[in-house]
Amino acid sequence: MKRLPFSLMAGPLLVAATIQSTPDLGTAEGRCRPNELGPSFLVNVEGLKDRTGKLKLEVYPANNSDFLEDDNVLISAGKIFRRVEQSVSASGPVQLCVRVPSAGSYAVSLLHDRDSNRKFSWRVDGIGFAGNPRLGWSKPAASSASAVARSGPTQIEIVMNYRRGLGMRPLR
Repeated sequence: MKRLPFSLMAGPLLVAATIQSTPDLGTAEGRCRPNELGPSFLVNVEGLKDRTGKLKLEVYPANNSDFLEDDNVLISAGKIFRRVEQSVSASGPVQLCVRVPSAGSYAVSLLHDRDSNRKFSWRVDGIGFAGNPRLGWSKPAASSASAVARSGPTQIEIVMNYRRGLGMRPLR
């Protein structure tokens, strides 16, 4: 268990809260319902290197300090974090749906976890972001990796980036 940096007031006593660290954090809130009508992103995935492993789509607050922050930290602070994971389909177009709490701007990342080990390895895995920013040696600014969700489903396209030479860029 991770100890989280906040406390809950329990009468005159201050009690430290802990949340079990798990890959399921944010998935119940992020899972789209059949024929989703509420605020959500319908993400069309382009440029997959292959059809192995899993895709992990995550939604963060659209600011630099919270973008790509640890999910436990965000949830414990009452901030937005959503996650959807699915196996890569063997063929056809690839689309993921993730719900968001309301219309507005959110930073969105997509990991192609080719070896399904739940960790990003720049040598093996692919990564993409809303807005499809050009990637350098550090994470992109939240503003360039964000999209605006409408009150209903909002379609966005994310182009995957993989290691090419010393950097990460699309295959095409």
